This record gives sequence, structure tokens and C-alpha cells, in this order.
Amino acid sequence: MLKRRSIIAGATAATLAAPAIVKAQNVGEWPKGPIKIVVPFPPGGSTDPVARLIQAKVSENTGWQIVVDNKPGGASVVGANVAAKSPPDGQTWMVTFDSHILNPAFTPNLPYKDSDLANIMLIGRTPQTIAAHPDRPYKTFAESVADAKARPGKVSFGVLGGSQALVLATLIKKENAVDLNLIPYKGGGPLVQDLLGGVTDIGISSLTSFSPHIRANKIRPIAVTGEKRTPALPDTPTLIEQGIKAFPSYSWWGVYAPAGVPKPIVDRMHAEITKAVRSPDVTQKFIEQFNMEILTSSAEEFAAYQKSEQDRWFKVIKDNDIKGD
Repeated sequence: MLKRRSIIAGATAATLAAPAIVKAQNVGEWPKGPIKIVVPFPPGGSTDPVARLIQAKVSENTGWQIVVDNKPGGASVVGANVAAKSPPDGQTWMVTFDSHILNPAFTPNLPYKDSDLANIMLIGRTPQTIAAHPDRPYKTFAESVADAKARPGKVSFGVLGGSQALVLATLIKKENAVDLNLIPYKGGGPLVQDLLGGVTDIGISSLTSFSPHIRANKIRPIAVTGEKRTPALPDTPTLIEQGIKAFPSYSWWGVYAPAGVPKPIVDRMHAEITKAVRSPDVTQKFIEQFNMEILTSSAEEFAAYQKSEQDRWFKVIKDNDIKGD
């Protein structure tokens, strides 16, 4: 059963404990016209509504004209390239999802470099969730692993292609010496539909994608991938608790800008997004819709986090010759 009150209470405490926001000065005549937020995914999913909630609140607080520009394609490569090649004048920003940082490992001849995009902030994160079709006997992920060891290749495991979930699932197979039958999907929608329909035995996705179906008892959560249990699923143990060898893994949303945006503008935008995200009404929507742990990290913290995640996951991709599709 998903527990909303506990996560809302926790986020409220985090909001109250957040450091005071200091508005940057000396931004000159900025913004010069409408500000654009590139979203490298189509409407739907989670990244587009995250961006639009931020857009609406920052506009309300500042009076700035802000537009969301969806640029889907190439597992976020198309939109990221648009943002990377935009002038570093503070008029273009990008809100994206965790799969963005895996593009250099999965996409040959990437049209931009990581250094073309500056880390601005992590908005928030949520653990990924492994769930089973209710007709399957698994109450925990460890039970599905035991079944896969008894019937190699017979337990099907739905994963999103080119994603952190695919890399994590591959790592689990290797480190736990289990032959799970990984089924890669090109989109979260088809993955969820096949899990609901019993086409796959188990599947992994963000808690955001699975939450409505868990509430409706149409799928059963059997593990979460974070360092500790999530308040949204207090009865669902982590992989670590179940004795599964794996790294903690989270879905997350972050803000980038073209490299070279003047620091006073970056600081001002960071302050305004932080203020928007930590507004009680926006925080509550993020928790209720996305089960999000609010972070609003510094640019430096975000850059360090990205490097550590890329170091970790790129090694798994290389060692196992994982393909994005």
C-alpha cells in the first residue's frame, strides 16, 4: 500500500530545513524575452510534467515568460543537442531524466559532449521499483531469482532499453549468477502494459510509472532499488535487504544549461527553481504524482553525482558489452 502522508511529512520537514535562498545580483538585462526549457522527451511520462510544474511556478513568482519546448528523439539525444548548441545567454535551459547521462556510453558519434552542458541542479529522485504480475507467485524479488536459478532463462524481466534499469538488471544477472530473460522495451508505456497483461513475469521502472497500478492491485511490488525502503512502499524491501548483489539505483530529474552561462544568471535561475520546487503546493504535487524525494542540489553536487554515476554505470556497460537497444 502506498503511503502518501509519510512522504509528504518528510518532504515538508526537508523543505523547512532547506537553506535560505539568496538571490543572485548583477544579472544585467536578463531575461531578454521568453526563457525556453527544452524537454528532450514527448509530452507524457514524467519529465514533461516536472518541467511544466516548474515553468508555471517560476513564471508565477517572477513574471517571466517561460515556454516548454519538447524536442523528443534518440533517447533524449535530439533535445540535449538542441540545448547544448544554444547560446549560453541564460535564455535556454533543459530539464531531463537520468537516462541522459548514459547517452555517451550508448550512442556512437554523439553530436555533443558532456562538457557542452553545464550541471545546474538535481531536482529530485525516486527509487526504481521491481514489480510482478499478481498471478505470479513472487512476493519478493529474491523469490523470482530463486525461480530463475531453478529454471534458467524462463523468468522474463521487462526493462527499458538504453536505461539505467537495463544496466542494473544486467549487473544483477552477473553478480548473482542468475539467468533472467531480459526483455528490452523502447518505451515505459509498452513495458507497463506488458507487465499488466502478464506478458512479462516481472518488470522494473520508476516508482512513478508503477504507483497507480500498485494502488489498484494490478501489479505487486517485490523490491525497491534505493539504499533504504521508500516511505511510499514501507513494506517492500530493498534489493540489499533481500541479499541481492547490486548498486543502489534511482530515477532522477535534473536541470542543465549550455556551458558558459554567466554565473550570476545561473545562480539566479537556481534560486528561482529551488524556490519553485520547494513551494508547498509544488512539493506536494511532486510527491503525490512522482513519489519524489526533493533534492535541489547545488551545481557542484550535481556535477559530482553525475561523474560518480557515469563512472559506476559506464564500467558495467563496458564490462558486459551492453547495447542501448
